[in-house]
Amino acid sequence: MAALGWLTPRRRSATARSVLAGEAAAEAARKTSQQLEALAEAEAETKAAAAEAPALPEAEFPVRGDLRAAAFFDLDNTVMQGAALFHFGRGLYKRKFFQRRELARFAWQQTWFRVAGIEDPEHMQDARDSALSIVKGHRVSELMTIGEEIYDEYMADRIWPGTRALAQAHLDAGQKVWLVTAAPVETATIIARRLGLTGALGTVAESVDGVYTGKLVGEPLHGPAKAEAVRALAAAEGLELERCAAYSDSHNDIPMLSLVGHPYAINPDAKLRRYAKERDWRLRDYRTGRKAAKVGIPAAAGVGALAGGTAAAVALHRRRR
Repeated sequence: MAALGWLTPRRRSATARSVLAGEAAAEAARKTSQQLEALAEAEAETKAAAAEAPALPEAEFPVRGDLRAAAFFDLDNTVMQGAALFHFGRGLYKRKFFQRRELARFAWQQTWFRVAGIEDPEHMQDARDSALSIVKGHRVSELMTIGEEIYDEYMADRIWPGTRALAQAHLDAGQKVWLVTAAPVETATIIARRLGLTGALGTVAESVDGVYTGKLVGEPLHGPAKAEAVRALAAAEGLELERCAAYSDSHNDIPMLSLVGHPYAINPDAKLRRYAKERDWRLRDYRTGRKAAKVGIPAAAGVGALAGGTAAAVALHRRRR
């Protein structure tokens, strides 16, 4: 850990938590990537399904073979539409892990994410606190099994084909490809395996004897913690960061993007778009029609629309009971 003596106690504590979260994520990612490699060898049906799947669009950014390089992809709104935590929450609600009031809370958090188009730390922290309280006392193996089902139900159809093609281009060039996300590492690992990626860096929730305690190791893998995780993984894997690539939609990931030699802004928020243009980073937007909030529809309209949809869903649920 770098010397932190020049920082104030509060900032020193925050930086230390980021480093701890990053190192924990890197350690978990290396373990899970080994498990994914073993699973890949045994899953002949996955290869057969991939052969029957429609071809992905050709990657727009050329990738050269370089074994000292790897690619790091943010998840929410970069690889997948929306927030993984929200989709995971929907799946847990369906399985009666929590009550209707928590569902409304998740709905509001997803509304903010989609309408505002940014990852607000306060909203994301609230979402993670909700998720931790929900999974406390449950076994890790149980949540992994449920996570597989939730991916099929809510996530598989929300993968951006363009970003998926970029990841595949790195794989085809012989490079490793990692997801880097604030979502739980277990959820991120499932998504990485389903997409055929190397592994995932994600938030590490504490568990004792295979049971979640409701606490985190360090802090959520967000902002500076992502950069620390990438740095730690690169050191462990023998990668040269100036030869690596990173992809994200959020200005919160500027520390991670700035760490590598090839940063890319994918579906960027306004702050990241400006930052990337000033530095001549490559940009690509796979969203169609741009976000409504950016072209004149008031945010309140978007909130109202989703609130109405949520109310209708709750009413339907009541009639079915």
